[in-house]
Amino acid sequence: MTPESLTANPPRAAKLPTTRSFHGDDFVDNYEWLREKTSPEVLAHLAAENEYTDAVAAHQQPLRDALFNEIKARTVETDLSVPVRRRGWWYFTRSAEGKPYTVQCRVKAVDTEDQVANWTPPVIDAQNALPAEEVLLDGNALAEGQPFFSLGGMALNEEGNLLAYCVDNAGDERFTLYIKDLETGQLLADTIEGVFYGIAFSPDSSTVFYTVVDQTWRPHQIRAHRLGTSPAEDKIIFEENDPGMWLGFDLSPDRKTLMISSGNSEYAETSILDLTAPAAEVTLLVPRTLRILHGVDLMPGTNQALITHDHRAPNNMVSLASLDELGADTDPATWQTVVAHEDTVKVEGTALTGTHVVLSVRRDTCERVQLIALDGLGTKAQQPAIEPDFDDELFTASATFAELDAPLIRIGYTADFTPARVYDLWLADQSLVLRKQTPVNDFDPAKYLSTRDWATAADGTKIPLTIMRRADLDISVPQPVLIYGYGSYEASMDPGFGIPRLSVLDRGVVFVIAHVRGGGELGRDWYLQGKKLNKKNTFTDFIDSTQHLIDSGVADPQRIVALGGSAGGLLMGAIANLAPQLYTAIIAQVPFVDALTSILDPELPLSALEWEEWGNPIESKQVYDYMKSYSPYENVTAQNYPKIAAVTSLNDTRVLYVEPAKWVAKLREIGTGDAPIVLKTEMDGGHGGASGRYESWKARAWDYAFALDALGCTEEI
Repeated sequence: MTPESLTANPPRAAKLPTTRSFHGDDFVDNYEWLREKTSPEVLAHLAAENEYTDAVAAHQQPLRDALFNEIKARTVETDLSVPVRRRGWWYFTRSAEGKPYTVQCRVKAVDTEDQVANWTPPVIDAQNALPAEEVLLDGNALAEGQPFFSLGGMALNEEGNLLAYCVDNAGDERFTLYIKDLETGQLLADTIEGVFYGIAFSPDSSTVFYTVVDQTWRPHQIRAHRLGTSPAEDKIIFEENDPGMWLGFDLSPDRKTLMISSGNSEYAETSILDLTAPAAEVTLLVPRTLRILHGVDLMPGTNQALITHDHRAPNNMVSLASLDELGADTDPATWQTVVAHEDTVKVEGTALTGTHVVLSVRRDTCERVQLIALDGLGTKAQQPAIEPDFDDELFTASATFAELDAPLIRIGYTADFTPARVYDLWLADQSLVLRKQTPVNDFDPAKYLSTRDWATAADGTKIPLTIMRRADLDISVPQPVLIYGYGSYEASMDPGFGIPRLSVLDRGVVFVIAHVRGGGELGRDWYLQGKKLNKKNTFTDFIDSTQHLIDSGVADPQRIVALGGSAGGLLMGAIANLAPQLYTAIIAQVPFVDALTSILDPELPLSALEWEEWGNPIESKQVYDYMKSYSPYENVTAQNYPKIAAVTSLNDTRVLYVEPAKWVAKLREIGTGDAPIVLKTEMDGGHGGASGRYESWKARAWDYAFALDALGCTEEI
């Protein structure tokens, strides 16, 4: 076919009807056959879709090249992270020009009488290695010859001579665990397949703990592998049999106890295992029967636990409890209050140093760091929380390093037009030291503005908007807008610097983030108002935000593109059905657009876990009817849809490729109008697309080129 004939003839998927029956409702699905991932017919159809997409978007290639080159030119490719001190070593990562992956490195720390000197990171040349520098892992070497590469986690033993790490070469987030002897550089014979995120060594280095997933891709077992033995002999430490619970673990601050947590979006359970006592058994601390969300930190040298929880505290509070009063019959009402509940502040979690509790809190939509001294904690002598000050109005500050033996914590900081910074906060006097600001080429922050606006939903709710633009853009007239949204799982779209976004702004586009209900920006209630039987608020909030931009004169009503991914892709599918006339184009990345079909099948990856987010349509007809009323695939109608790009990956285990494949087929079958609807499938990628920074830049350039072309903003202003 010629390019002209190809663009005029999109692929038409065969209609092979199957019937899905629940609660007396029969739904005829013509495209369920596309679920057969290994079928030659399915693979041929996906290949045809990619060919069609390439033809439709061929004229955007120069723009994609320009965007990629701008991202690359602004990025300081040869760089390194600020070293972090752990158990006698300074650990850091290097990146090099032309290399897609980072290199994990370390150098030996030197101890002196001066504690400040001991904890001040060494100055390391980004271009040249130190004489005593060790390479732990070179991602570029590990990825060589592989279609995909991702590290799923790393763990060092106490002595620092063994490194456990996990590798995914398919994109399906099922990893192979390897153990490297850092003294010889050789791999041990111990290799374990099918490992999930989360690995740790025992204090005596004899054992590695890891998690595995069941057939639905749910982490359900914690296993212990004794070095030098067969993985077939690995002991199951804990098994979570509830299909609606996600299992994970961490180490206590002193690294002597395994902290085991099962949970979902509504409640959790915590147990512990003493790793220093061979005969120890798993002990329950906070039971799931309380139906509370919580996190537990063990207070070293005491018999107490610090618990962040939502018992009668929707935005969480922090309490102290002795281990003796925890267990199956514990009563949160008897725990000792450390941080009381506030309606306007959400406590996200805690970490411990030898002298302070480190709090992560959210106030005025922004994540912040606070400190409370351990002296007098939970008594009348408790000292007030201390919060470091920053200049930006909208920012993200989070503790990235806090350990018992460290006299400081490390804070990661960013804002929409502040490249990532690394601060060290000395605990003795709370002095803040800037260690690094990520260098960015050809960037002047004075050229850009980020402001907060508020849209009003139909029910009167105020919806926060982040509006980013060039400072010299003439806002006395409506401008083209790219509006982004997510709105699920209590995830907050926090302020953060992004190099690719600059290329969009430099072409005269206003970039807007709609912080719709279902996210966590305004506390727990903001999330609850956008989940289960309130889910439609997420969609109408986004539409109301778009209308606000038009009514307030920000947006040119003829030039608005919407963008969202994963659960935000569900949002994109919903707004396409509800208000297609508002959008020039819609870009749905790995979109969850066949939500009801997926959640009705508990054998599919993560479906049972999703019941706490969306409701259980298997057991509840009310939930079934509600989900059916908004699930994008089932609500495609004969109306004019805008340009739509659905972007997915064949090996994605979180949102299967079949959902956008079916959605696009149905949009073409039923939708009217002549705007192109395309499906782009990454054949060697996962939920995050292809691997490596260059492939990531290409993917971002593809999405932004599609948006900019639709907006008619292909040239820099």
